[in-house]
Amino acid sequence: MFEEGPVGAGTPEQGELFPDASLPDELVGYRGPAACQIAGITYRQLDYWARTGLVVPTVRSAQGSGSQRLYSFKDVLVLKVVKRLLDTGVSLQNIRVAVDHLRRRGVRDLAHITLFSDGTTVYECSSPEEVVDLLQGGQGVFGIAVSGAIREITGTIHEFPAERADGVEIPPPADDELTQRRKARNAG
Repeated sequence: MFEEGPVGAGTPEQGELFPDASLPDELVGYRGPAACQIAGITYRQLDYWARTGLVVPTVRSAQGSGSQRLYSFKDVLVLKVVKRLLDTGVSLQNIRVAVDHLRRRGVRDLAHITLFSDGTTVYECSSPEEVVDLLQGGQGVFGIAVSGAIREITGTIHEFPAERADGVEIPPPADDELTQRRKARNAG
């Protein structure tokens, strides 16, 4: 079951998160192994979720043996949220309902919601008043701030090469001088 509160409309733009912001979001993605590392899941989970339709790659699906799936930023974000919901004991059936709901949202919309669950139902809260109403029921709940997952992903996603839908790899951006110094200091 999934219950939602009112949420404002937004646009599904995350161009600033990709190494090549000149390309539309639906044309740039990350291969399965990178998506796994970014979201903190196993390749076996990723493969199962793709085969069962829980989280499918929206940039490019696998087209036979040897082809690579490409997951968009939003796909990776949903993978991370699914992992967190599973870790807290929410059933896969309820996660599927929540994912269907999240799939219809743009990343900017997702940045403004927090998911709560009592272990049975997943609730969306987009304002402090909704959180207070939920908590007044006296039931223990846990929350997942989607904006926090977005921050975690954007902090690590640039370490992985992106790929265009046509198969051209986009290397991670070069480290700036400060990052190079930190890496040198940590290596020595």
